Amino acid sequence: MKVSDILRVKGGTLYAVAPDQPLAEAISVMAERDIGSVVVIDHGDLVGVLTFREVILALVANGGHVDHTLVRSVMDDHPLTCTPDTDLDELRRLMLGRHARYTPVLSQRTLMGVISFYDVAKAVVDQQDFENRMLKAYIRDWPAGGEEEARVQL
Repeated sequence: MKVSDILRVKGGTLYAVAPDQPLAEAISVMAERDIGSVVVIDHGDLVGVLTFREVILALVANGGHVDHTLVRSVMDDHPLTCTPDTDLDELRRLMLGRHARYTPVLSQRTLMGVISFYDVAKAVVDQQDFENRMLKAYIRDWPAGGEEEARVQL
């Protein structure tokens, strides 16, 4: 399975903020949309990702306030990225290795979407459920002659 398969099912809705936007506005977008990340776009290019991890770190560092804090000062400016052709198993390993919960998907310089670790886990579970259903259906339709006949057919 490829990242493009997840994007096809998930859809392409993206929420973006600018690097010089106040952090409080970005937090409001995340809270209103019930999302854990926003991409940071400057002049049409991905320049970072802001997740609740960075928000929490900024709140702790500033005594619970983000009054004059800009997105640029707290965003992850070197996020893990992948392409639509990235294999799901490879992405899972990369995300685990970097502790990344959100990964922007780029085709060349074009932002195609964001894959969350939840999206990856859901795709794996869905794929396993499908394979289990197919195996159970195959076993139900097992030849009537038992194991001996089955060995001969194999």
